[in-house]
Amino acid sequence: MTLNQNTPLQILKKYYGYDTFRLQQAEIIDTIISGRDCLVLMPTGGGKSLCYQIPAIIKGGTTVVVSPLLALMKDQVDTLDSNGIPAAMLNSLQNETETVKVKIAARRGDLRLLYISPERLMGEIDGLLREMNISLFAIDEAHCISQWGHDFRPEYNRLSVLKKYFPKVPLMALTATADKLTRKDIVTQLAMDNPQVFISSFDRPNLTLSVRKNLNKKQKLSAILSFIEQHPRQSGIIYCMSRNSTEILVRELSQYGISVTAYHAGLSSRERETAQQAFLNDRVQIICATIAFGMGIDKSNVRWVIHYNMPKSIECYYQEIGRAGRDGMKGDTLLFYSLGDVVMLSKFAEESGQKKINLEKLRRMQQYAESPICRRRILLSYFGETVDHDCGNCDVCKNPPQRFDGSVLAQKALSAIVRTEQQVTFNLLIDVLRGSHKAEILKRNYDKIKTFGVGSDLTFRQWQGYLLQMLQLGLFEMLYNQGEQLSVTELGWKALRNELEIKLTWVTDEPVQPVAKTPKKTIRHEVAELSDDEKLFEALRGLRMKLAVEEDKPAYTIFTDRVLQEMVERKPVTLYDFARISGVGEAKVSRYGKQFVDLLRKELNIKREKGDSYIETLMLLRQGLTIEQVAESRNLKPVTIYSHIAELIISRKLTDWSNYISVFEIESVANVISSSESKTQNLKPIYEALNGEIDYGKIRLALAVLSLE
Repeated sequence: MTLNQNTPLQILKKYYGYDTFRLQQAEIIDTIISGRDCLVLMPTGGGKSLCYQIPAIIKGGTTVVVSPLLALMKDQVDTLDSNGIPAAMLNSLQNETETVKVKIAARRGDLRLLYISPERLMGEIDGLLREMNISLFAIDEAHCISQWGHDFRPEYNRLSVLKKYFPKVPLMALTATADKLTRKDIVTQLAMDNPQVFISSFDRPNLTLSVRKNLNKKQKLSAILSFIEQHPRQSGIIYCMSRNSTEILVRELSQYGISVTAYHAGLSSRERETAQQAFLNDRVQIICATIAFGMGIDKSNVRWVIHYNMPKSIECYYQEIGRAGRDGMKGDTLLFYSLGDVVMLSKFAEESGQKKINLEKLRRMQQYAESPICRRRILLSYFGETVDHDCGNCDVCKNPPQRFDGSVLAQKALSAIVRTEQQVTFNLLIDVLRGSHKAEILKRNYDKIKTFGVGSDLTFRQWQGYLLQMLQLGLFEMLYNQGEQLSVTELGWKALRNELEIKLTWVTDEPVQPVAKTPKKTIRHEVAELSDDEKLFEALRGLRMKLAVEEDKPAYTIFTDRVLQEMVERKPVTLYDFARISGVGEAKVSRYGKQFVDLLRKELNIKREKGDSYIETLMLLRQGLTIEQVAESRNLKPVTIYSHIAELIISRKLTDWSNYISVFEIESVANVISSSESKTQNLKPIYEALNGEIDYGKIRLALAVLSLE
């Protein structure tokens, strides 16, 4: 099976409907096409899949995508199918007939992408994979291979054999959540060959970040009801710590007429699949789930995420909130935090196989929830990305605490870190700054450095609070794999050289217990009258849902909310304008264009114009369809399509007519016309003069071309 072998940018437009790549995508694609291994860190919704899907089209052969979850595979395959790209998956839910069909297609080279789980891949490594022409291995959710990752999976460890069995096939590892230690471990565990590492910004500026502290169950429910009321008809996820919490919350929300279902490991596989598909296909608005739900879910129209309980780590939190706003439109996140969550999660960490690292990750998550610092800066700093300004889109920024110029305090701390040769830990640094004469300080001669005791005017608790803010601002980082030693960052060096003003929040000697305001009882109001544009959006959503049900696929794989919103804004009432909507590729113009354009015309009360039919023909011709195929697609006769092409040539909307009529045929018609005394444009005399060797349709095209001279 042959796909159009164009440049990456042409393929981006043809199959995905976008005019430009996002940051780093083009460079990543070029690296893979050149045959080099690479590690890609890109935030959820940042466009990771394009980085291996486009090379799959260009390189030929089959790209094998290793993915840990069946839902991700199905989403990706459905989306690729909608875009006209041949793809399939192998998983445990398929019956024998389906499996055989996929394997036959893979052996024949009919697939550009084959999605497979790590367990299934290992079972096929000596069979099917050896019989395929594999152009690339793409390892999705690659953090699963690392013991330092937040979702370590032992089955990923076996993927290191890929380089042994397929040494000439490039390897691509992709993840949205990996700190420095995890990134290094991924490269080692996969035995990658000098990979090029791409690290995109972890920033998701379209997401708002909010935390509510110390609310009881009744207050939480009231806050959730109020939140849902502010997001009418929008899909959302509520993450809970326990199965029981999800079930209780579903029952409570259902009493308010809210469309909601539960998802957790206590349900049967069939029940989980039913719940997941109901949510993916927009049959329910909200899913209450444990962390068992959502990794790799590609549902682009999730507009909000609530954490009923605090997650166990910043990596988990970042990945879970990343399921909101994947289409780039606004997404809201809300985290409920209580000390009860910390106690329970601490117990889990104590009982885990990696007690020390899990307790430290939990501590950083707790600090995020309690911090008076811009929450986005904390997230970015955790992943090694520093910024010198607040985001303006989190609850701290919107309700800022009182701050002061803490540059001198920061310089004292940073200087102490440097003078201890960056081998000091968090609490030991406080002891150095306060001038403690503990045995460890004396043993290391830290009492001799210039900054010893420069912070003796502050209590241990105060220094703890200020250092935590500095850590979260990204002035220094904590090296978990080096005994939690502190290391000054580039931003920290700027502060140390007095090139940057550091704003800190006052820390009192005693911990302040936040008082949570009891929210007012939520009242369910009638939905406000929709504007004309909102009505149009709902109509487009309705058509999208109808098509999704007919094709048995999630609605967002047909068009994302962002694409529908652009349709509302630009109101394309011709196929030509419809094809110019960002995110609408050629296959989707052909498959869905007429129905959406007809709906837009109906909703906008715009009558069909004669020229519209010509443009519809032009769009189909540009997709490579023959005249006969266009006629069949439009339920018209081929002679009518010839007439359309003639009009398009005359109006100069179609300039390349060589696929439809030859120069010889044009010259033959021209000779007949020049020899005719009447210079007739009547087709019948021309047809008879040519002894019927050129049909009427082509004569019409020839006359159109000749009229241009």
